[in-house]
Amino acid sequence: MTLSPSSIRQDLRNQIVRLQPADRSAFNATALAVFRYQARFNPIYSRYLEYLKVQPEKIQRIEQIPFLPIAFFKHHPILTRSETPLETGLLPSVDNWLTFASSGTTGTVTSRHYVADPALYDTVSQQLFEHVYGPLDRFHILALLPSYLERNNSSLVYMVQRFIEKTGSPVSGFFLHNTADLTATLQQLAEQREPERKVLLIGVTFALLDWAESDTDFLFLQKLPQLIVMETGGMKGRRQELLREEVHEVLIRRLGVSGIHSEYGMTELLSQAYSVGGGVFRMSSTLRILLRDVNDPFSIYPAPDEQSSGKQTVRLTGGINVIDLANLDSCSFIETQDLGQYEKEIPDAFRVIGRFDNSDIRGCNLMVL
Repeated sequence: MTLSPSSIRQDLRNQIVRLQPADRSAFNATALAVFRYQARFNPIYSRYLEYLKVQPEKIQRIEQIPFLPIAFFKHHPILTRSETPLETGLLPSVDNWLTFASSGTTGTVTSRHYVADPALYDTVSQQLFEHVYGPLDRFHILALLPSYLERNNSSLVYMVQRFIEKTGSPVSGFFLHNTADLTATLQQLAEQREPERKVLLIGVTFALLDWAESDTDFLFLQKLPQLIVMETGGMKGRRQELLREEVHEVLIRRLGVSGIHSEYGMTELLSQAYSVGGGVFRMSSTLRILLRDVNDPFSIYPAPDEQSSGKQTVRLTGGINVIDLANLDSCSFIETQDLGQYEKEIPDAFRVIGRFDNSDIRGCNLMVL
């Protein structure tokens, strides 16, 4: 029995939400199925494959899949819809779709990510967070995201808002520029001493640094051993760019915490990766990265466990290609402008070390070299 295109999509959606982080073979099989689906029903991606003279049926491994340059999100609607066959030459209407846009300076072209299935984003983002940190209803979440709150189409704000709702906490919420209120809320939580709830302070890098370098006495944070400080990266032109290690050093010294957590995500992606310290990110159930040669975008570096035995593993720096299966309705295979390295001692782990020269400073969480 031949499945209808909409049935194929639903089957893929079901596979995506059931994936487990450690099951690499299931991820690879689903990724190949998503590739064939998007090669058929995504007009922009299909034309890109034709330009490269790629025959989708001949792709047998994820390393062979062509990755769409992320700049395409600036200039084209990247849409995969089974209800609109490629043969019609039409694009589906996005009037009722959720739309995310990247940050950008005045006059610059920003990326747009059209989301037909917000429920999939909600489900995946919650699963990825809770796999690392535990149930959201065991958290207070305080969000210091001024540059994101100043616009109304941030994917990060959307995700954190959903997380805040899931906490069921009356003190969870956003703080724009009112860091005095943030400090007061943390002091209140320190006095309440609720060991059954963790406290997540998630913030854009420049705002966390501004707060940490204020004249506030942060000794009270020692009463909050369950505090997690998580940076989402980005100076947004407000401060001089620093390496992630430098940012973490300042925050650890000023706040008196043992480490700084990080989130890896961007407008064009619906999945996230998390670092619980040291800038080492773990690939998640719906997100994997492959590193490409910086001089040849079609040459993929082998992962550390795939390199020849008996040879010393060299930590190579490459461009980050992301497979994001939650991007079922856009494109799951994105060639980013980020630079990264595999963490050879930890399976399925990586570091983000900077960006390609002359690339945009955008709303993703990494420091610029």
